Amino acid sequence: MSLNDTPRGERMHIAVFGRRNAGKSSVINALGGQETSIVSPVSGTTTDPVYQPMELLPVGPVVLIDTAGLDDSGNLGEQRIRKTNQVLTKTDLALLVIDALHGVDKFEQNLLRNLSDKKVPVILLLNKIDLLKDHGNGAEHTAVAAKVEEQLHLKPIIFSALRNTGVTELKAAMVRELPRDEDRFRLVGDLLHPGDLAVLVVPIDKAAPKGRLILPQQQTIRDIMECDAVAVVTKEQELGHTLKTLGRKPNVVITDSQAFLKVQADTPKDIPLTSFSILFARYKGDLPQLVRGVRAIERLRDGDRVLIAEACTHHRQSDDIASVKIPRWLRELTGRQLQIEHAAGSDFPAGLGLYSLIIHCGACMLNRKAMLQRLEEAEHAGVPIVNYGVFIAYVQGVFPRAIEMFPSAMLAWEEGGR
Repeated sequence: MSLNDTPRGERMHIAVFGRRNAGKSSVINALGGQETSIVSPVSGTTTDPVYQPMELLPVGPVVLIDTAGLDDSGNLGEQRIRKTNQVLTKTDLALLVIDALHGVDKFEQNLLRNLSDKKVPVILLLNKIDLLKDHGNGAEHTAVAAKVEEQLHLKPIIFSALRNTGVTELKAAMVRELPRDEDRFRLVGDLLHPGDLAVLVVPIDKAAPKGRLILPQQQTIRDIMECDAVAVVTKEQELGHTLKTLGRKPNVVITDSQAFLKVQADTPKDIPLTSFSILFARYKGDLPQLVRGVRAIERLRDGDRVLIAEACTHHRQSDDIASVKIPRWLRELTGRQLQIEHAAGSDFPAGLGLYSLIIHCGACMLNRKAMLQRLEEAEHAGVPIVNYGVFIAYVQGVFPRAIEMFPSAMLAWEEGGR
């Protein structure tokens, strides 16, 4: 997988916020070294958020998000502001751009407070300093920067996209604020040691492009390799034969959720067993919360509303997991007449409090920040939430074996049954 193929959900998200015409798009272009965002003296040029992938060493692949000005007005402006606010839910690092000619007022103070409430680290940029009179000694720049620091209690980087001033300092600050790879959560690598053996059970998925593995499988294999462990890939029909011919017991078997029942039957009980989707539940969100959510299935009653949420849109197959299989399994398990609704895309629907349960996809297209925001919204609305992998393991009777290797998840399961 090349840099440009790195999925957006695996990139750190760096969003640029500020007033209209503060120079946000120019900052994006200066960082990327090319004109990827439209720059114009007309306020409100940027409408929808624009996503630009780039490489930031030594952090790795990131995505820069150019947002519309949060001081926009009118009906269209309100829509732009709403979309910009949605970006906050997935932002790992914010660049707050301040127009040096305009300075700071309540708008910037409120925006900084909002970012702080969401625990988003912020880098201040004092942009357009080329328009200030510096008399050749930078005194004006220094004075304006000192005033901004006094008002926002954060030291700004003196920046000029036009003169390429401050770009090096900004990149260095971004590297300091973003977590390094070794500090980030691992998919499965933190559970394995060099030389360990992991067997991956991979059915041929009809929804995957011909000749390719689906994204969670690719990422799991890569994570296993990066911790110097060994990955063996097999289909569910070949698992029994594979285990017999390995010559040693694997440290873990990881399966596609839909093959859980057969894989459990063919995997000796002394071998840890889990699924790609459960690994993603842990990697992208809060596995104990999702395990607690599965207990809500037992409490469903006739007429209850259940939301099946997917983070991306795709062509649905005849046996689609979201629209066909999960509704069937849910009705067969509960015997209830349920109202099952669907939502797909990057926005979580409003009115979550109307639902008795949310069943969420594996979130391979969301970054961790966005998935945690969704979990927080569900918790705030008082609605239990579970993901596909946890749900399928429960429905197929693979609980609690599927989570035994995760102590915090096991504790949540045991506490929920008391």
